[in-house]
This record gives sequence, structure tokens and C-alpha cells, in this order.
Amino acid sequence: MAEVASKTDYMITEKEFEAVRGWFGGRLPEGLFTELAEVAVDREEITVIGRIPGPELAAEVSDAERRAAVEGRIAEFRERTREARMGVAREAEHRYGRKVSWGVECDGVRGLFTTVSAPVMTRLRQPERQVLDTLVEAGVARSRSEALAWCVRLVQKHSDSWLTELRDSLEQVRRLRAQGPDREG
Repeated sequence: MAEVASKTDYMITEKEFEAVRGWFGGRLPEGLFTELAEVAVDREEITVIGRIPGPELAAEVSDAERRAAVEGRIAEFRERTREARMGVAREAEHRYGRKVSWGVECDGVRGLFTTVSAPVMTRLRQPERQVLDTLVEAGVARSRSEALAWCVRLVQKHSDSWLTELRDSLEQVRRLRAQGPDREG
């Protein structure tokens, strides 16, 4: 099973991340997914995304029909595998102290099932609050909280390569710290 994984929590080491990813790779029921596509870990949540086969459709079906069939396949998978996924999730939540969320990729469409929406406390000065309030007034978001989430998604969308480079740099810092002298001695 090929794996693409992401480690998004600065508090988890590469070794810990590999252990989580490996545990899921070994613990998932045989045949649940055709392939384990991604395991993402942060402080609150582990997200496990697998690939499932798409529906067999005639070549001449419309894009709308194809999209609806894929959405139907994702919904069918979610219901059919609920008990097995929840059993694995309970074990992982006990083992790792994080909620487990699930998702699938089917014919290029990603469907995420119930995911964690974690509160984040921050202090913003007036200019930052005014940005959020403008987004709310313009109807882009319903609240400051939703506006802040929108801003984060916008930054993520436009700076994936920069964020990846930053995460890689943080991993290098962790390795260098581990090679340094013992802090207690």
C-alpha cells in the first residue's frame, strides 16, 4: 500500500508521526481502501484518507451524472464501513489521545467525514479585527471566527510550497536539537 502522509503538528516528532502512520497502515481492515492515500496528524486530530474505486459508468455519461455517482459511492462507503472505521478510531483515540477523522478519494473527488473543528484562541489588534469585520460585512463570512478560518485557507492555498519548506526547516531544527548536548547535564 503506497502512502502519502503529512505531519502538520510542530509538537510531534518525525519518529512519532511514522509510528502513527505505520500503526494505521497495519491496523486498517484488509480491503477497507484500495490504497492508504494520506495520514495527517496535528495536536487534536488524526485524519486518515484512503482511496476507493469509482463507480463503473458508461463512457457517455454526463459530468453531472458522473459527479453524482462518485458522491453516491462515497456516501455508500461511509455508511457500509462505519462500524469498522469507528472500531479502529476508538483504539487509535485511546492510544494517541487524538480524535480520528476519516475521508476518501474516489475518482479525483475527496470526501471528508466528520472532522474536528478545534477552537483557537488568539489576540488580535484593531487592524486585524477590522479585516475580519470587513469580511463579515461583505458576506464572505458569517462571523469573525469564520472569517479567520477563511483567511487561513487563503494563505494555505497560496503558500503551500512556502509552508512545506517551513515545515521541513522545523524538522531540521528538531534533528539538530536532538544531536546537541544533553540539556540536563
